[in-house]
Amino acid sequence: MGDYARTLVIENGVVCNEIDGIKKEEWRNRLQMEAYLHKTLIDVIAPNMTFEELYYCMNDLITKKRFLNLDFLGNLGHSIVKNKNDRVYIEKGNGKRLSAAEIFTFEPHIGIPDSKCGYKREDIYYFENGSLIKCM
Repeated sequence: MGDYARTLVIENGVVCNEIDGIKKEEWRNRLQMEAYLHKTLIDVIAPNMTFEELYYCMNDLITKKRFLNLDFLGNLGHSIVKNKNDRVYIEKGNGKRLSAAEIFTFEPHIGIPDSKCGYKREDIYYFENGSLIKCM
């Protein structure tokens, strides 16, 4: 149960497994930003934070770095639940605490103005004894 999205880079017919090994600077820089967002998530998140607080914190960072949130609904992730209709989203207006979700995704879909490409990295997280743990 769940989902898992990634931007894959293929150069000269080979999948690039390491961001720093990507030759095309645009792709490498965008995926480095994705990694930076996930690192920042780990640094700022707390179980008593709301989904909305996390949304604003991370969207502010995306904007400050001159990126765009490309998600068609504007969210940055969601809870993992059996019924898709029961999902709780990292979005504006969601006052629920992150600790209310047993497990959740963080999956910013970002790009830069006037680019034809978007970039996404989805990781799945949960809290254990107040600390954020990344699955996989």
